[in-house]
Amino acid sequence: MTTSTTPVTLITGGSRGLGRSMALHLAQAGHDLLITYRQRADEADAVVAAIEALGRRAVALPLDAADGDSIPVFADAVRDALAHLGHTHLHALVNNAGTGVHKPFDETGVDDLDSLYAIHLKGPFLLTQALLPLLVAGSRVLNVSSGLTRFTVPGYGAYAAMKGAVEVLSRYQAKELGARGIIVNTLAPGAIETDFGGGAVRDNAQLNGWIASQTALGRVGLPDDIGQAVAALLSADCRWINGQRIEASGGMFL
Repeated sequence: MTTSTTPVTLITGGSRGLGRSMALHLAQAGHDLLITYRQRADEADAVVAAIEALGRRAVALPLDAADGDSIPVFADAVRDALAHLGHTHLHALVNNAGTGVHKPFDETGVDDLDSLYAIHLKGPFLLTQALLPLLVAGSRVLNVSSGLTRFTVPGYGAYAAMKGAVEVLSRYQAKELGARGIIVNTLAPGAIETDFGGGAVRDNAQLNGWIASQTALGRVGLPDDIGQAVAALLSADCRWINGQRIEASGGMFL
């Protein structure tokens, strides 16, 4: 049963990959969830069912995080979903939705840049703005970045540049929203075995082995490594961590 003390978290891109793992680990930690999906409602429904099997409640909402004009309507949908779960406010927002572009610098086009900007920077900027009235004092905003803002891998310059901007934005949000007691951090995953980027890290044995050889802990990351990190960062134990970039990479390229 939902109570006023139950935290509720919204995760964009929560129907698959890292977002799915985040949602399940937060459910295990006692959160109710709102998750978003762009196309695959069946995947989102499966995550909702898995959350409910853990004894928590969840709602899946469609969202194109790159469509800034749709965000005010989406905020209204969030209010309705919260009411359905017996809540009035959010306790955390995880800006996780994203897509990758792997192209050399001299082959990256305007459309590539526009797409990356829309989903990785403009979307989280506008969505966090729109949901501010629903974030309670002491709530968390966690913006997902990438290890690629610290180390360089050719072909990811445009993607990493947008994530670098997200990290700067997070610090400004932490400073400006601190008066409301809102905590803002950045989580930067390293290479993870998911379908991101066509699943290359997961499916290409040579690439997987090379990344593992460059990682202090000797393996490539798994979705649960990130899900666990998110659950920890959104816990009460981490309420004094603010305005920080936390990398979860197992020690890549040290």
